Amino acid sequence: MKRFTVPLAMVLLLAGCAASERPSPPPATPPAGVSVSLAQWRSDEPVHALEVAVRNTTDTPVYFADVQLVTPSFKTLPAQRTDATLKKTERTDLRITYGPANCLPQGLPEVQPATVVAHVSTGSEQPRKVVFNVPHPDPLLARLLRDECSEFLIKEAADIEFGPEWKDADKAMRGNLVINRRGNGAVTVNDMGGTTHFIVTPEHRPLGVLAAGRQRLEVPIALTPGRCDPHAFAEAKKAFLFPVRASIDGGQERVVIVVPPKPLQDRLIPWAMKTCGLGG
Repeated sequence: MKRFTVPLAMVLLLAGCAASERPSPPPATPPAGVSVSLAQWRSDEPVHALEVAVRNTTDTPVYFADVQLVTPSFKTLPAQRTDATLKKTERTDLRITYGPANCLPQGLPEVQPATVVAHVSTGSEQPRKVVFNVPHPDPLLARLLRDECSEFLIKEAADIEFGPEWKDADKAMRGNLVINRRGNGAVTVNDMGGTTHFIVTPEHRPLGVLAAGRQRLEVPIALTPGRCDPHAFAEAKKAFLFPVRASIDGGQERVVIVVPPKPLQDRLIPWAMKTCGLGG
């Protein structure tokens, strides 16, 4: 009888393939007394972040190795390291960034169910994958999706941005809001709101219409300091998130957040402080 010898490398390869075909263990249920919800602070908004607010009603510390938001409404980012051990707590926030909204060109989508996926352990056990269900519909995710997809719909038709030239005149910083065509339709810019630091005064409202046959529209605006107390300048988290209200072909008004370029931001704060008589 002939004997066949299988090379060791082939044996290892076959063993590796068999191991890779084994299904991953199913996610574990959350530890007793541990739940999560979603929140967002004002400082989170400019950096596309939110808080996974953890509640632990037991006396057993719970270790969160990482955290991940998973929902069809937003692009799923890789799990983000948290390395946090939480004792009994009504709320402890774990900050993570979240992906761009999954928007539709034909209108605003409905928010989809979400989960928080984390590697969690209690006591001396090894961290295991745990899935926390977020109560649906989550009001924070619904608002974030609505705002981001409203902006997406306007940006499909036109880019709205700060113009390049800004001058100090009569205690106001004066320049243009520039609208450049990208898609079809008449774009009506109805209004531009201020921020925590600046009041926006346009020459008229609505600001202007980028007609279907035009490629570019410039709208004069003036910026003046909104508050002149030192505390206001110390809290500059949303100083440059200017809401612009616009619509396409007379449709529903949407909001686009317009942010001045960094060189202009670097001019505006010192100018505002000087205008307010602060900082020498």
